[in-house]
Amino acid sequence: MKITGAQIVIECLVEQGVKTVFGYPGGAILNIYDELYKNSDRITHILTAHEQAACHAADGYARSTGKVGVCMATSGPGATNLVTGIANAYMDSVPIVAITCNVIKPLLGKDSFQEIDITGVTMPITKHNSIVMDVKDLAETIREAFVIAKSGRPGPVLIDIPKDVTAALYDFEPLKNPDEAVIKNAGNHANLKRAISVKVPTAEQIKEAAALINSAERPVIYAGGGVKISGAEKELLALAEKADIPVSESLMGRDVFPATHPLCTWMVGMHGTKASNFAITNSDLVIAIGARFSDRVLGDPSRFAANSKILHIDVDPAEINKNVTTDKSLVGDVKNVLSALIPHVNKAKHTPWLDMVHRWMKEVPSCYFKQPKDSINPKFICEYINKAAGEDTFITTEVGQHQMWTAQFYPFTKPRTFNTSGGLGTMGFGTGAAIGIQCANPKARVVHIAGDGSFRMNCNELATISHYNLPIIIVIENNGTLGNVRMWQKLFYGNRYSQTTLDFGPDWLKLADAYGIDAFRASNSEQFAKAFDKALSLNKPCVIDAKVDIDEMILPMVPGGKPIDEPIMEWEN
Repeated sequence: MKITGAQIVIECLVEQGVKTVFGYPGGAILNIYDELYKNSDRITHILTAHEQAACHAADGYARSTGKVGVCMATSGPGATNLVTGIANAYMDSVPIVAITCNVIKPLLGKDSFQEIDITGVTMPITKHNSIVMDVKDLAETIREAFVIAKSGRPGPVLIDIPKDVTAALYDFEPLKNPDEAVIKNAGNHANLKRAISVKVPTAEQIKEAAALINSAERPVIYAGGGVKISGAEKELLALAEKADIPVSESLMGRDVFPATHPLCTWMVGMHGTKASNFAITNSDLVIAIGARFSDRVLGDPSRFAANSKILHIDVDPAEINKNVTTDKSLVGDVKNVLSALIPHVNKAKHTPWLDMVHRWMKEVPSCYFKQPKDSINPKFICEYINKAAGEDTFITTEVGQHQMWTAQFYPFTKPRTFNTSGGLGTMGFGTGAAIGIQCANPKARVVHIAGDGSFRMNCNELATISHYNLPIIIVIENNGTLGNVRMWQKLFYGNRYSQTTLDFGPDWLKLADAYGIDAFRASNSEQFAKAFDKALSLNKPCVIDAKVDIDEMILPMVPGGKPIDEPIMEWEN
């Protein structure tokens, strides 16, 4: 049966089980949007206020479910508005498929109206991308895109389709198992085979890694977002408990190990706990699992775990020996590797080592206990949200101080409940991500913790949240400044607060009201608790403007380039 390219796009999305897409229409993509209109009973389209938010929403959808998120945009500026969201997904290994449409083929390469070479633009920030120049290749390209996006180390894939290709007719044959067909055919395409292949460690490599663990007296686990991507939280817990190993976490791994577990030392690195940083520094074996040794974790690379052996477990061979030199590595899917490794690991007790780690866990900055009268302690905000909303609540953040406070203080116990921009550090990520998470999990509670600086970048998405009546609670930790940058200006730039003071509005309550959203203002802990309880009871979109002191610090803090066992623990304003 001959159908148009636009219809093929819809049928391929239905094949993949896609129920929701996020996007913004325009001239070049109108044929696809016309088919979305006709197929609204099969696919729900969420219209965001900006294409970047559509990409972040697809990202949040994918992070919270493990499925591939889908976003769409038209040519030219519509496509380029996706770029930051695509780069964000690439850095954090999130499986999304971005579908853009371009000018008709005869106009390509002629600087036509709203033409852009989006495959060229996004080549460095996609796992794979392609422009479909013939309708006969369209279905296969889309099917391959989904397999590539979610295989191995996941990532974003972009498909660009000229408008005349979406109008062209071609015979379409639906498939019940499109992924199987793609994988079966991968042998005929070297690039495709390489993109979806996953290595498997040998039995000998597994035994050697287990021997390294069994011989360690002061082992520590450094768990990253790869544990979550692989769904290996249970295996991580089993390994830690069997071998009695403390678990430190990267920012992306903050929800892969229960924060309330006695073996959990919370986050490691620049704003990590003293326990995590000192455990790694004083260990004799670091077991890195699904983590990439980012600069924010390493500090001074030459002094990171300088007296330790390093065992690195990761699905991506490119990460091995990239930032640190490892003693042994196991390349493969983290869940499968840990399942093979655990039977060879001896049951152990490291009591003297754990006693030392637990002593470090008690050493925290005094600001953790501060109860200001005219503002709110960020630690209180995180702990109260968790207490009132429950451990199944999905938390999103923007990027800045509020992000680090959330990572430091929120006691995550369930996987996929913490969603933040890690690698790219994208201000403007969290509101779109919250939209995607709420759409993917309509019965779940979603709380978005934002800073006033970041929220300026995406507050237009209040229109989306209001229109679809998404019961997202947005907590703005409002300190009237670009807090993270101001903190660096305070510490390293002689208190020269260049362009970081935000004392010119808007009034967040009035802005929320303009979108028909309930809003509350809180200047102390009691007011915040009352406002948050009210927001929970309403079960509809709400904004809480929570006052935080302009000079509130993120502590501990390891200055850039310093070793992670030399944190700033106290600071007097």
